[in-house]
Amino acid sequence: MASIPCMFQISFTSKPRSSLPSLPKLSSRFLGSQNSLSWIKPSRIGPSNGSRTKCWFKFGKNGVDAEGAGIYGSQGRDDFDRDDVEQYFNYMGMLAVEGTYDKMEALLNQNIHPVDILLMLAASEGDKPKIEELLRAGAKYDVKDADGRTALDRANEEIKDFILNFSVQKA
Repeated sequence: MASIPCMFQISFTSKPRSSLPSLPKLSSRFLGSQNSLSWIKPSRIGPSNGSRTKCWFKFGKNGVDAEGAGIYGSQGRDDFDRDDVEQYFNYMGMLAVEGTYDKMEALLNQNIHPVDILLMLAASEGDKPKIEELLRAGAKYDVKDADGRTALDRANEEIKDFILNFSVQKA
């Protein structure tokens, strides 16, 4: 289990400090029912009386586990959508290379599930962590685009072997 120590104390005072200038009296109903404002003593973060507080955060089933917490790798096939395709397209710099969203839009308009489109893009980029995440989510590497190309067709030999080996291990 991971622990993140956190200590804090916040103290406020309603008395103005003598060394600070006084503020004018305000009687506007817009500002509330206060007739005067006073300075607030800056809060101190950290222990003041030697006491400590420990905060325990438990993610996932057995401690720090991004997959178990639903952060990474726990998504299913239908948890991916068009926005994920666009975000990946931008993140990987494909827009900068392509110059337009035409390639992405063409794939999205072909009635191909977004997770399969993401696999095609990740395979063409050689992005092993993303490929693994997508295959775990149920992406299919044999889905064809309008040109009849699959994720395997878009990948280099190393990535093809990675996809096929991962799929065999998963089955």
